[in-house]
Amino acid sequence: MNHVLSAGRPGRTPVSRRSFLAGLGATGAGAMLAACGGPGATATPSSSASTGGTGSGTVGGVTNFYHWRSEDRAALDSLAAGFAARYPGASVTQTIDPSEQYQSTAAQKARDGSIGDALTAFRGTQFNQFTEQDILADLSGSVAVGNYVANLITPGAQDGTQYGFPYQLIFNMPLLNTDLAEKAGVSEVPKDWDAYLGMLDALKGSGVDPIAWPGNDPANAFQIINTLAMNNGPTPEMFIGIQDGTYKATDDWWITSLTQFQQLSAYFQQNFAGASNDGVLALYSQGRAAILPTGTYQLAQVRAAGGSFPIDLAPLITTAAGTTPAFEGVFNATFILAVNAAAKNPAGARAWVEFLSEPANAAAYANATSQHVTVKDVTYENPDLQALAPWVEKKTLLAPRFQFTDADIRSAVENSLVAVVTGSSPEQAAEAAQAIIDEKRGG
Repeated sequence: MNHVLSAGRPGRTPVSRRSFLAGLGATGAGAMLAACGGPGATATPSSSASTGGTGSGTVGGVTNFYHWRSEDRAALDSLAAGFAARYPGASVTQTIDPSEQYQSTAAQKARDGSIGDALTAFRGTQFNQFTEQDILADLSGSVAVGNYVANLITPGAQDGTQYGFPYQLIFNMPLLNTDLAEKAGVSEVPKDWDAYLGMLDALKGSGVDPIAWPGNDPANAFQIINTLAMNNGPTPEMFIGIQDGTYKATDDWWITSLTQFQQLSAYFQQNFAGASNDGVLALYSQGRAAILPTGTYQLAQVRAAGGSFPIDLAPLITTAAGTTPAFEGVFNATFILAVNAAAKNPAGARAWVEFLSEPANAAAYANATSQHVTVKDVTYENPDLQALAPWVEKKTLLAPRFQFTDADIRSAVENSLVAVVTGSSPEQAAEAAQAIIDEKRGG
């Protein structure tokens, strides 16, 4: 079987490894496909054209783009300049909230269209929230649909309607400073749990913090749940199972996960429970910590902060020595590009989403932000994207953390991780989480 996969919400089309690779056109060292030119370089419609079947009206005026990626501001400003060149009289402004704030308040802010003509959504809970509140316009007829790897945009669809396009293909796995690993005598990423702990012992013995965990930043801190659970869960849909009652947080597989996370915490930096994302980013970028347990979405921030060392991915492999793990890592299709159903400038918003979806513009975005993308026919020139391209071909699971569509249940499960590193036993933490889940489910 050469299938990775699956899992989003029940009823979603699973992502097969074969179609995933075929769509990206991965060969040998990775996804290196034909594309050319920079922002706005592709064949252009006339400036007065309507927006390609996704709406009507002349493209012009100001389009506000609402998202959470402050590190992408310059790259998107550059693309916006190309957009304005294509559509005289049109312009794009950006409104950016921190990711944690965006997750908690974006729906409220965007609902009346006063902000975010075009906007983005996290896969899972937030996308579900947006669709339930009718915030997103139907993009099923957009000319952009054909620009994407088909199976990678299913997280932006619901009940047969395409509400958005997951733009980023990211790997939610710990980033390893391989210079520090080599100095500690570690020559390869561990393949089992004992070897992983052995690597952490070696790193600790070399005088650095093995892991810099942002305990006071939930959005980033709990990315680690993805690889912690990927091979412990009874099925790839383990968190859907907890949410619908098929599984419980008190099941042996989650108790095992909590026990392993408790072991892992012995290698966190001092005062990890109160650590901010900026704090751990500095530790890692300065070479004082070997692992940043978040994901490739922070590559650009590491480089901007001065980190110039080589980076590989070091997913938690929780299986015993001598056994073959079902998955080597995880990936996610997120940063879902969408149009606000209440947009003040719907024609501009749809044109902007379609503009970003063109291969040349997606390539410009990818190379400037160090993010792989879900758009076909993109060439990666960024050294970090090239270096991590082999992960495109590994057996990876669609990030299970984003299977949750209920924020309260997700928080209950995630907070059980905090409980075991602040004094609770795995059994106590699991029981407390399950009590919240039962109450939420009315059980």
